[in-house]
Parts: sequence; structure tokens; C-alpha cells
Amino acid sequence: MSRLFRSPAEEEDPAHLPETQPHGVSSVAKGRQSAWRWLIGYNDIEAHRIGVPMVSSKDWLGDIFNHPGSKAAAYLDSLFPFTHWITRYNLQWGVGDLIAGITVALVLVPQSMSYATLAGLRPEYGLYSSLTGVVLYPLFATSKDVSVGPVAVMSLQTSNVIVKVMSRTDAWSPEVIASALAFMCGVITLGLGLLRLGWITEFIPSPGIAGFTTGSAITIAASQVPKLMGISGVNTNGQAAYRVIIDTLKGLPRTKIDAAFGLTALFSLYAIRSACVHIPRRYPKAARVCFFISVFRSAFVIIVLTIAARLWVGNNYTYAQQKSYPISLLKTVPRGFQHVGVPNLNTTLLSDMASELPVSAIVLLLEHIAISRSFGRQYGYRIVPSQELLAIGATNIFGPFLGGYAATGSFSRSAIKAKSGVRTPLAGWVTAVLVVIALYALNGVFYWIPSAALSAIIIHAVIDLLASPRAVYRFWLISPFEMLIFLAAVFVSVFSSLENGVYTSIGASLVLLLVRIAKPRASFLGTVDIRHDDSPEATQTDNAPSRVAFVPLDDRGGLRDPSVKVTPPPPGVLMLRFEEAFTYPNASALGDFIIQHVKTVTRPGRASAYARPGDRPWNDPGPINPLLAKVLRPFTFSKAKRNLDAKIGEAVGGGFQEDPRPVLRAFIFDFSSVANVDTTSVQTLVDVRAALERYAGQPIEFHFATLLSPWVRRALLAGGFGTGSTQGHVIEIAPVVSTRNALGPQEQALRRIEEHTRRRRQEQAEDKGSGSSSADRVDDVDVLDSGAAASTSRPTSSVSSTNKDRLAEEGAISRNDEDDDAGSAASVAVLWGADLCPAFHLDLSAALAAATAAAKK
Repeated sequence: MSRLFRSPAEEEDPAHLPETQPHGVSSVAKGRQSAWRWLIGYNDIEAHRIGVPMVSSKDWLGDIFNHPGSKAAAYLDSLFPFTHWITRYNLQWGVGDLIAGITVALVLVPQSMSYATLAGLRPEYGLYSSLTGVVLYPLFATSKDVSVGPVAVMSLQTSNVIVKVMSRTDAWSPEVIASALAFMCGVITLGLGLLRLGWITEFIPSPGIAGFTTGSAITIAASQVPKLMGISGVNTNGQAAYRVIIDTLKGLPRTKIDAAFGLTALFSLYAIRSACVHIPRRYPKAARVCFFISVFRSAFVIIVLTIAARLWVGNNYTYAQQKSYPISLLKTVPRGFQHVGVPNLNTTLLSDMASELPVSAIVLLLEHIAISRSFGRQYGYRIVPSQELLAIGATNIFGPFLGGYAATGSFSRSAIKAKSGVRTPLAGWVTAVLVVIALYALNGVFYWIPSAALSAIIIHAVIDLLASPRAVYRFWLISPFEMLIFLAAVFVSVFSSLENGVYTSIGASLVLLLVRIAKPRASFLGTVDIRHDDSPEATQTDNAPSRVAFVPLDDRGGLRDPSVKVTPPPPGVLMLRFEEAFTYPNASALGDFIIQHVKTVTRPGRASAYARPGDRPWNDPGPINPLLAKVLRPFTFSKAKRNLDAKIGEAVGGGFQEDPRPVLRAFIFDFSSVANVDTTSVQTLVDVRAALERYAGQPIEFHFATLLSPWVRRALLAGGFGTGSTQGHVIEIAPVVSTRNALGPQEQALRRIEEHTRRRRQEQAEDKGSGSSSADRVDDVDVLDSGAAASTSRPTSSVSSTNKDRLAEEGAISRNDEDDDAGSAASVAVLWGADLCPAFHLDLSAALAAATAAAKK
């Protein structure tokens, strides 16, 4: 038998003390036993004490700590995914990685220097960050396409942190602040990765990420326009995008010759890309050549403008006149690694930047996870979010030791890397070699790079981060609320700051998630008879095989053809399907929904139980008082008057006593979408049962179909559900105020135990008299469950002749099955312990049959 279920003897329960005491046990020990039972609310009729098998806490702990050695080895192996493919590396993979690595390097070198200037740092710091990203990421990567290094959004966030820290104190240089920020972000993401908490990234939907990314792109582009045009006097550090745009427009008269270089670079970048997109459509054979030309366009533009700047400025000005240069140049870039060392992690510095760490880490991990998932979907492989967090965590921890700042996955470089034919993450090491060569051999060339050209590269790169109108329209089609999140994130990022845009995106996403959880959907069900007949329409008959489908009675949103008639359950029976989880955030709303619907479609029982109107409770006042209603009628609105007149007529005509609605007798829950329940949700079910039984004036059977988890079954049993008993219901699961005195005396519990034992023995005696053993006995519900599992086939469980006759009368089985059943092997019900839990069913068909039989009694 499955270890997910245990008998009471196997269940380790501190409250389950043996019924027989060893000889010589003192009265003190017995007193302690009684006190312990009283303290924990021990109950001899709890489900697991009368033989109902259920999952135990030992099973749960066993699943967690089962084979700890192999799990630890698997965990260590998962930390280094490269070990799974490095031993299969081959020449063909090497050629693809070589081409991709060189291609990415030609884009990475100018981009990284541009992003370093965006972050408020010297250009060489971008190259340092690039090196650590491409070297370390392949060791931990689960994506072959992602290129890790400086990116625009994280560079903007680094600049914001530097500005805010330096506004509080001037004790730290921008480079020290940037390296400390990268190190702390690395510690955070590395910790999340080691603890395998990558699932937290799932709480931010794609529109939310696209929102702050789009807002950041607008902010970055706006901050680069003054440098592109050579406009001085515009503060672009820490200012909202709209203010930068206004100040730039005001400063247009101060435009310098830098604009010639910047606009030329920007126009050339777009012209080359446009040509490389349209030419292959007419000349498909040129597609490969056009691709590489498009990839090299940034390097090509930088080389041409650098040569132009060197010929013009270098031939007309000396080095001593560099302050008089007509255009802004990148100037000196130190050769090699000039800033190697341990990052400064002064506690005062960390305290100054503590408030900026959360949003910085969020930007770092969300952008990287979004990129890696996108390429994983596109190229057919699965990324592991926790491992990706570990990879960028390691990159940002070791990067500051070389002088680098925060690095993460890049959209543009990853796309280029993927289209270049990369085969493995090892292509990053080829890129690293070229970055080192650039650091040691191209310092003289870097001096003459125009700053306006770097600004053009930044603008050209971040424009691709803007969400297209087509994407925004898709957000609207799929989920209008998520499109509002996108717009809110963009608006706040542009008119406030990137930090507030990120928090707006996260906050709005979590609010939407909580609203969806707290306001779940649930549907009351009916049945539709569906026939499948593939024969031509002219020859179709009613003899085609059919099945019963359970569909919502209320067709919200037009999912069902209006011509299809849905048959409601028999009178007195209701079926409810939960469409989302049933836990504490939504338990109260679902409980109110159930009670309100029951009071709408069924009538109260025992209408004449109250001899006088004053005997009724205030929350169930009964018919309206005609005299008081006529007095209040002049003070009500027209619509309220019509309702009031109807109630007066009902009271005067005795309509309350002639209610045609049925009385509720059974309630069926479809738990096919409920994977978890908790104390609050079970307590809500207990409260609903009590409220409905008070309303109906009689016990109501609660049936549960398609339970997904043994823990859900255990929780329902603890709440007093499933055993089929309509007496001795649990009143409170976790009371805020003790109600122990309201639970009834111990004598009532003992009588219930005796009644349960008597009923079990009587059923066994009936089965023995009919010629079957107690081991072969199967209740009606078991047969229905087995029949549901086998669809149209005959149930395999043997059934006593008494039960067969009764089931044949109710239509549950055919009398012809008696002969077919003879000689068949005895078997058990699909649901283990179904004889002790007759209210738990394999599917809705079995539950409906059992509830219908109960309603007819």
C-alpha cells in the first residue's frame, strides 16, 4: 500500500495514547493522560482514530529528507551545468562559438564604454565589467545565448545610486560606490540562487517588466540627447525624464559641432540596419552578408568617426590644447587593469546605499531572467532561474575585484550572439580574449572616439527596449489590467524616477495578484449530454455513444452556445466548482457566495418553526411587517417602492408559505482545481455547513469530488467532512475565543462512537447474510467511483446481492451485470478507504449519483 497513507497504528501522534495501560500504572499517570487529552482537545471519533487512512506528517518529512546524500550530490552537480556539455564539446561547436564570440566582442567594446559613461564612470570600467561577465557566466549558465555585461538600464540605476549617495556625502568616489553596489547586488542574487529561490521572479508579470524597461529606455534616450547635440548646462543626473527633455529643448540654441558627429552616427546606424533588413527580402542569397554588416555597424561607425576626429582634431590641435577641442572626446583610457583590488565595503558607505539596494537587485535579476527566458523559448531549451541568479551573482561579486560595476544580461548583444550561430556558453571566453586585447592594444585609438558617437550608440540600443504598439495592444487583448500596469510603470518612470517605476510595477502586479486571489471565480454546475457521432448527418441516430459533461449553469462571457440546454441537478442538490485555489485570502468571499446563492435558489426549511414573529432572530426576520412597510413607503425611491410593494403583497398573501423552491439536501464540491486548503478555508466550510443547515432546518450532506492531494483529504477529514456522518459536526477548527463548553458533553461523543460501531456491524451482518464476506463488501459510492474510473465499462469491484438489487433499482448498475460479475476476481475501490469516507468521490458523476440518492430519501 502507498506510504502516502497510514493506518492509525502507523500514524505517530503524541495525543494517541494506548487504550490499555500496563499493569501497575498509577492514578497519577492516568491523570496526566487525561489532562493531556483535555489540553489538546483529544477526540475518540476523529477520522484517523476510527480507521480512516490518511497521509501523515512523517510522510511529509520523509519526502523532504529521503536520500539526503543523493539530493546533496544532485544539488552540487546542478551548481555547475557546464559539466554536462563540456565533455561533448567538438570542433563544429568550436567554430560556431568562435564566430559568435568575435561578433559579440565587436559590439561589446564600444557599448560597454558607452554604458560606463552613462553610469557616470570612466570608460575603462565598462570594459572591466564586460570581462568578468563573459568569463564567469559560462561556468554557471543555463542559457547559451545570453551575453552578460554592462547594460543601459542597470547603468542608469548605478548613476542614480551614485548621485544619491554623493548628495549625502562626498567621502566616496563614483567608482567606489559603483563597485560596492555591484558587490552587494551580487551577494543578494547569489544568495537567492544558492537557496534556489528563483521562483520569486514569477511574481512580476511580463507587462510589468516591459513597463519599467520602456520607461527606462525613454529616460536613457532623453539623458543622451544633450551629449549627442553638444548641449552644455543640462543636468541629466538623477533628473526625471520629462525635466531633461524640457531643459534640452530650452538648450537647443547652445548646440555645438558635436551634433554633426552624433546625428551622423545615429543616422548611419539606422540606415545600415534598415538596408540590411530590406536587401535580403529582394536578394535572399545576401542575407548572411547583410547580417554580419548589420552586426558590425556600431564598430564601423565608431571607426569611421574616430578616424575623422583624429584627422580633424589631431592635425589642428596639440595635446596641450585638449581643453580647446571643438568636440568632446573620450580621451585617455588606461592600459590594462589599473584598478584591481578589494572593493571598499565600508559600513558607512553600505548604510548610505542601503535604501537603493532592493531596487538595484530587482532591476539586475528581472532584466536577466526576462532575457534568458525569452531566448530559451525561442531556441527550445529550458533555463533554470535559480541557476541564472547564481551566475549573475558570481559575476557581480568577482567583478568589483577587477574594478567592474554591476553587469547583467543584455538584450541587444544576446540577440546578436544567438543570430551569429552560437553553440555553447563558451563563446564568452572568445569575447573575453578580444576585450583583453582591446584593453592593452587599443588605448590610443580610444582617445579619439567622439563622445557624441557613444551617445548615438546608446540611443540606438535603448530604442529597441521600447515596447512596440503591437505588444501593448496584445497586453490589452490578453489582460486589460496588465496593460494598465504597463502604462503606470512607464508614466511613473518618466515623470518620477526609475526606482519609483520599478516599485510601481511590482506593487501594482502584487495588488492585481492579491485581488485575483481574494476575488476568485466559482460556478454552480449543471449537466449536458454530449454525443459523438462521426457518421454523415443524414444517417445520424440517437444511438451514438454519449457522455455527461458538467458545465456552469450561468454562461458568463459567452463560452457556451446559447442553444445548448444545461440540465440543473435534481431538486435539493447543488454542485459548485472552484475555479481557483481555496485558501485563506478567498475563503470568506467564497463562503458568502455559496450562502447567498443557496438562499436565492432554495427555500428555508421549517418555515412554521417560529410561533411568533418575535421569536425569529434578527438576521432571519422572515416576511416584512405590512404596517411598518406602508409607513416607510413615502420615504423611499421609486425602485425601492416597487420592491417594497412586492414584499408587502407577499406578506399579505402568504407568499412566504407557498415558496416553490426546493429545500437544500445535498451539496457537491468539485475540487479539481483545489491543490491546497488551509485552516481558514476548512473553517469556512464548517461555517458554511452550519449556516446552510440552519437555513434548511435539517442536516445536509456535503460531497467532495476529484480531490487532488492527500493533504486536502486530511484537512477535510479534520474538519469533520467525508465520513458521511451528519451528527457531531466540528464547530470550530482554530477558535479565537474558546468554545469548548459548546461542543457537548463527553457522553454525546461516546454515544456517537457506539452508533458508528453498531452501524458498521449491522452492515457487515447484512453482507454475510447475502453470501459475501465483509472484505468483499463495497458501498454504493464505491461502485459509482469504480464505474466513473472505467467510464462505460463494468465496475470491477464485487458487490453484494443486497446492494446490487438496490443499486439496480436506482439505476446505478444493470441487472445484467450480476451474471457477468460471477467468477470475476474480487478487487478494491479506486479510492482507498472509500467505505469509511463515502462523501469523497472519484469524479462528479459518482458524487452526483450519491447526492441524488440522499436527496430522494
